[in-house]
Amino acid sequence: TTNYIDARTSTYCTDVGKVTLSPVFHVNGDDPEAMAHVMKLALEYRQEFEQDVFIDLLSYRKYGHNEGDEPKFTQPTLYKAIQNHPNPKTIYAEQLIEEGILTNDQVKTKETIFKEFLEQELEQARKKELAIIPPFLDEVNNKLSHAQPEDFDQSPETKVSERTLKSLAKTLTHIPDDIKFFRKTEKILRDRAKMIENDRLDWGMAEMLAYASLLKEGHGVRMSGQDVERGTFSHRHAVLTLEDRKDQYLHLDHVAKDQAPFAIYNSHLSEYAVMGFEYGYSLFTPNDLTIWEAQFGDFVNGAQIMIDQYLSSAEDKWDIMCGLVLLLPHGYEGMGPEHSSARMERFLTLCAELNMQVVNCTTPANFFHVLRRQVKQTFRKPLIVFTPKSLLRHPRCVSSLKELSKNRFQEILVDDDVEAKEVRTVAFCQGKIYYELLAEKEELGSKDVALVRVEQLYPFPEKQLDAVIEQYSNAEEHLWVQEEPENMGAWMHMLRHYRKVPLKCISRPASASPASGSPQRSDKRQRAIIDAVFEKSKQAQTA
Repeated sequence: TTNYIDARTSTYCTDVGKVTLSPVFHVNGDDPEAMAHVMKLALEYRQEFEQDVFIDLLSYRKYGHNEGDEPKFTQPTLYKAIQNHPNPKTIYAEQLIEEGILTNDQVKTKETIFKEFLEQELEQARKKELAIIPPFLDEVNNKLSHAQPEDFDQSPETKVSERTLKSLAKTLTHIPDDIKFFRKTEKILRDRAKMIENDRLDWGMAEMLAYASLLKEGHGVRMSGQDVERGTFSHRHAVLTLEDRKDQYLHLDHVAKDQAPFAIYNSHLSEYAVMGFEYGYSLFTPNDLTIWEAQFGDFVNGAQIMIDQYLSSAEDKWDIMCGLVLLLPHGYEGMGPEHSSARMERFLTLCAELNMQVVNCTTPANFFHVLRRQVKQTFRKPLIVFTPKSLLRHPRCVSSLKELSKNRFQEILVDDDVEAKEVRTVAFCQGKIYYELLAEKEELGSKDVALVRVEQLYPFPEKQLDAVIEQYSNAEEHLWVQEEPENMGAWMHMLRHYRKVPLKCISRPASASPASGSPQRSDKRQRAIIDAVFEKSKQAQTA
């Protein structure tokens, strides 16, 4: 119902194939034999040369969008021609009769036999009281179960022995004698080795250990996104380029002799396409860890259709389980509206019926465990991780080997630096603002403020929060503290899910833009948030 001139910028819809230098076959839809021949030819080309191939089927839609649509409203001339045009079956039958392959009676007999077959099948279908459609990929997921609310009362064990971690770390920091790395690369590897010696692991080291441990245990790891090989903020360095030649070295390919495969790809700036591919890949590999990372969190905007149509709703619509992981750098460091927010509120609005897992980890250990948890659970759910930027090198954002070898993912992290009975203000928060609040708390010497990190936003950790409220039973106020504007972030999510105590929101003012374009204004707004959290504590100290 749309003219091709209005629908695209060229005569043929397959002209896009010229961009990739792919062959294009144009075939007449009125010629069944030509169509079969072209399909066979295209498949053979694809198999022989392993390249894309386009088929432009020149045909028409007889009834518009559907049988009840009236295409003549917009295409009267075209559809007058289509109405008077014989259909492919008639054209082919006349051709076969003319060539002496079939007689007119044989054509009618074949048509009668086929219609009788359809009627018989219809009659059989009507006898079935309920049509049972087996779930898509049922055989792939037959060893998995559907998640229940109680599955999220506590995360499964994801610990790795200290001995194994040290062995993996030795592999990950090894500098082969016959390979010459860039000088700064060698320093990174030596620094990572020192992290193990000093028992202070940063984000990148914990992440690499998570991948290495999974590979050793037989779980494949696959990652794609912009600059993922080194990491957008140069924290990962999963792929190292040699100084004197173009070859690359991947430490994660040398974890164990019988390890699972590791694949990592720097992809182009087409989030919609790349995330869609990784989503499909993850469906067929439920026992592997499949990850898509955004260069900045808000780059996920370009793949919103994939998130709405598939990631958040496919299990409800088609009973399809998916374990795709999204890593979305998120945090307010004064980098402007396009490089601050991963639009947390959009994901939280889509959360229902245990359809996704949404986390914002504040320690390397918790990130280590949530990655391992993704394949250790008995079910598969998409995992949305709001990852840090400044915390990648923050001196206090470190974890010990013990935290990786003894613990599991912690949905809530309580404040161990306060006496519970002295706490008058409980400040719930998530993400990097915790470290800014912690620095202020220590500078003021506040002992009546407890900083509680909500590491998992969905499925909502209600029981864990109940335990926190009970622990700080003398508290007089409960705050929700966030960097994002009041109409964004997790505030509405918290307000909707937790009403057992009155929560007061401390945030930036509601805004149409995710963040200010001015670093100075951003710092001023961040400062106002921190001051508001400790306002009562300061008053108590001066009273």
